[in-house]
Amino acid sequence: MTPTDPIKDMLGREQLRSVSDARNLLFSELANLSIQTETIPLEHGLGRISGSEIYSPEDLPRQNRSTMDGYAVVSADTFGATESMPGYLEISGEVKMGANPHGTVTRGQCFKIPTGGILPEGADAVVMFEHTVLVDDKMIEVVKSVGSGGNVIKKGEDIKKSAQAIPKNKKLSAYDLGLLAGLGIVEIEVYKKVSVGIISTGDEVAPYDQPLPPGKIRNINSMVLRNLSYDCGVDVIDYGIVADTEEMFFSTVQKAVEETDLVLFSGGSSVGVSDLGEQAIARAGDPGVLIHGVKLKPGKPVIIGFCNQVPVFGLPGHPVSAAICFDLFVKPTIQRISGKLADHINRELTISAILKRSINSAAGRLDIVRVSVEQTDEGYEAHPVLGKSGSISSLAKADGFFIIEEPIQGLPENSTVEVFIYK
Repeated sequence: MTPTDPIKDMLGREQLRSVSDARNLLFSELANLSIQTETIPLEHGLGRISGSEIYSPEDLPRQNRSTMDGYAVVSADTFGATESMPGYLEISGEVKMGANPHGTVTRGQCFKIPTGGILPEGADAVVMFEHTVLVDDKMIEVVKSVGSGGNVIKKGEDIKKSAQAIPKNKKLSAYDLGLLAGLGIVEIEVYKKVSVGIISTGDEVAPYDQPLPPGKIRNINSMVLRNLSYDCGVDVIDYGIVADTEEMFFSTVQKAVEETDLVLFSGGSSVGVSDLGEQAIARAGDPGVLIHGVKLKPGKPVIIGFCNQVPVFGLPGHPVSAAICFDLFVKPTIQRISGKLADHINRELTISAILKRSINSAAGRLDIVRVSVEQTDEGYEAHPVLGKSGSISSLAKADGFFIIEEPIQGLPENSTVEVFIYK
C-alpha cells in the first residue's frame, strides 16, 4: 500500500482519517506540484505573491539627505550651544529641492536645506529650524547642539545596493511596492493568479436569485465558496448548478479540471445513490481520490483528490460543513499553489477567550465550534453559536471558531480557548 492509498477496514470500506493525517497527505501531494510564475508591471502587484527574491539595484537613498527643514552644518560647530550661549554660523549657501547642492560647507558656515534635500559636501548634520534663531539673512544663532549624522538619512541607510528587498513567497503590500518603486524597479516576477472552478450539485438546488419552487433549496454554497475564494485573492469560474446525473456531472468536473487550477464541488460527497463525486474525480485524472471522509464535525464526508495535478475537493452540501472544510483544506491549498507556503489553519487573527458554556465532544473526532465574541472589562468571552451543519445563520452570527482536538471529550464552562476570528 502506498501513502496515498485509502485506508480500508476488513470489509473493504474506506475508514475515516484524522484531520491531521488528511492535511499531511494533502500537503505531501501539494509539495509535488509545479507552480508557474509570470512577470507583471509593478503597479499590478498588490496582493500578489513574489515568485523570486528581489535585490536592490542601488543604494536607497543614493545620497545623504536631510530629514528635517533646517541648516546643514559641521556638527562640531554646534557642540555646547545653548539658548544662553548660542553658536553663530554664517549662511553661505542653500540647497534647492531636487537639485545637487553647489559649494562646500566649511567650519563656521551652514547651508539652508529642506527636508529631503541632498546634504552638501563638508556637512555631517542638520540643525532644525526650531533650534536656531535667524539673526539676519546671513547669520543664525544655534541654540541646541546636534551630533554627527543628526537629522540625516545616510546613503544606503534605507537599503544598501545588492541587499534583499523582497523575499520569495511574500504577499506584496503597498509598502513593498513603494520600496520597489523607490528602487526604480518597474516589473516583478510573481506566481500566476490561481483560478478556482466552483460547481454546485443536486437536483434539489435552485438559483438563489429566482423564485423558489416547491421542494427546492436556494444555492447558498456557491455564494459562500465564491467569496471565500475571492478572499484568498483568486479568480473564480462558476459552472453553475449541475444535475445529479453521470453525463452532466462528470463532464462538468472534467471541464473544470481542464480549465482551472483548483476545483470545488459542493454536494456529491456523502455516500448515496445520487452522490457521484468520488466517481467523477476518479475519472477526471490521476491519481484520483486520496481521501473520502475525515474525523471532523462538521465536515465528515469531504473528498480530496488530484486530477493531473489539479486539486479537486468534494465539499459537503451543508453550508457550515462546506465552510469548515474550506478553512481546513481548501484555503491552505490555494495558498500553496499561489506561492504562499502554508501548513496550518490560516487565520490572520486569533484571540484568547473564556468559554461561557460547557461543550461536549466525542473523543477521536475534531470538533469545530462556532462562537460569537464579546469584549468585557476582564477580557474576551466566547459564546457558542449552536446550530445544525445546514444552518447558514450560525455562520452569519459567529465571529469565529475554536477547535476541540480529537483526544478531548468536551470543554467545561470558563475554559480558556483560542478563537480563530473570521475576517
